[in-house]
Amino acid sequence: MSNRTSISEARTSQWAPLLLRLVMGYGFMVHGWVKLSRGPARVEMLLAQIGVPFSKLMSWVVPFVELLGGIAVIVGAFAAIAAVPLIATMLAAMFSVHLKHGFSSVNTIGLAADGPVFGPPGYEINLLYIAGLLSLALGGAGAFSVDALRARRRRLRGHA
Repeated sequence: MSNRTSISEARTSQWAPLLLRLVMGYGFMVHGWVKLSRGPARVEMLLAQIGVPFSKLMSWVVPFVELLGGIAVIVGAFAAIAAVPLIATMLAAMFSVHLKHGFSSVNTIGLAADGPVFGPPGYEINLLYIAGLLSLALGGAGAFSVDALRARRRRLRGHA
């Protein structure tokens, strides 16, 4: 493989973490915002119903973890640190809600006059989010991130 090819591959591979961060971060932000906009009392009822301990406290913690964690993922700031509580929310959702519905995130349960009828989603999406977060935590947030900017600044200070 030529040096030109490896440079080109290195440049294009930097886009993968950015695309992953944009989609996942937006997803977490949307879920966090929906919970906040519905109000902590409704979120608390849902969490209590599925057996989440400390549901009153968690009705505030979970939306902010998702919203702020989503922002951190989008900008690529402290990606490895932000991944930890986000993975925890995905595991909690997977084991308390989605596991009993099987793997598939698209469960077609019937057909109505206006199209398919879908049942509750399985744990597929949870696993995809967890895999994406682990990829960012282990492989880094990529060149187009706050983490990369911070690393460049540290290197420059070390050489100055």
